[in-house]
Amino acid sequence: MGAPLLSPGWAAGAAGRRSYVLLAPFLLTLLLVRPSGALVEGLYCGTRDCYEVLGVSRSAGKAEIARAYRQLARRYHPDRYRPEPGDEGPGRTPQSAEEAFLLVATAYETLKDEETRKDYDYMLDHPEEYYSHYYHYYSRRLAPKVDVRVVILVSVCAISVFQFFSWWNSYNKAISYLATVPKYRIQATEIAKQQGLLKKAKEKGKNKKSKEEIRDEEENIIKNIIKIWYCRWIYNFNIKGKEYGEEERLYIIRKSMKMSKSQFDSLEDHQKETFLKRELWIKENYEVYKQEQEEELKKKLANDPRWKRYRRWMKNEGPGRLTFVDD
Repeated sequence: MGAPLLSPGWAAGAAGRRSYVLLAPFLLTLLLVRPSGALVEGLYCGTRDCYEVLGVSRSAGKAEIARAYRQLARRYHPDRYRPEPGDEGPGRTPQSAEEAFLLVATAYETLKDEETRKDYDYMLDHPEEYYSHYYHYYSRRLAPKVDVRVVILVSVCAISVFQFFSWWNSYNKAISYLATVPKYRIQATEIAKQQGLLKKAKEKGKNKKSKEEIRDEEENIIKNIIKIWYCRWIYNFNIKGKEYGEEERLYIIRKSMKMSKSQFDSLEDHQKETFLKRELWIKENYEVYKQEQEEELKKKLANDPRWKRYRRWMKNEGPGRLTFVDD
């Protein structure tokens, strides 16, 4: 028998040539997409050299670049442009003058910044790194212009201002509350009388004031005296770290228990002594005491027959139960 018409080796070679034929147009397309030169449309000055646009060399300094930009900007500014005799360059019409002005501005923006100029020079020297040039160009264009340190500083200042106004609001509320407490109001009034501050508020004659003005002024005087007392409290106990006296300890305990002055004064003396012995002006000790009281109250209610009857009634006959009894 004769040899087969198509040998296995020939078939494999044909398949390889066929894949090469299909791959060749794809590779050719990639090569055509890549620009042949360093100047790329859409990057910096496009297909124009930024140095040539400004008429300077690559070794030009910032002063020379700025001077060339000012001259060209005055020449091609759309509002001031007048064609010069024999001008054959860009900008011979108002439309082309505007385009030339924008191109000059772009060239100056590119070369005035050291980092951008460094990237541009690198693009001129390494035209083959096409995608890298695109990355550097748009990363600088889209990067935030504000320094991160400035952002952090502004954020810290904003938070500090918010905290200050919050503290100031709490401070005014505390002063207004203390001005309504009879004990502190009476003491502040007595101090104001001793210093003759209330007499000044009630001056007669030409400087006579209305009742509302006198009342408002007296209120401000009392609040100012309480503010002084409050500042002394902060200075003595929070800053200097002095120990609380008995009066201050009872005041803190009363505030923790959320009791009015009259309610706290109605307590027995031995109860107040117990509070002082257990040092309830300290927040941790008061939390332990509060939890003990809640547990003790639960035990009392659990053993109270009236509470048991109430819970039985709530379970069997309480609200939410559907019955057909009219009463």
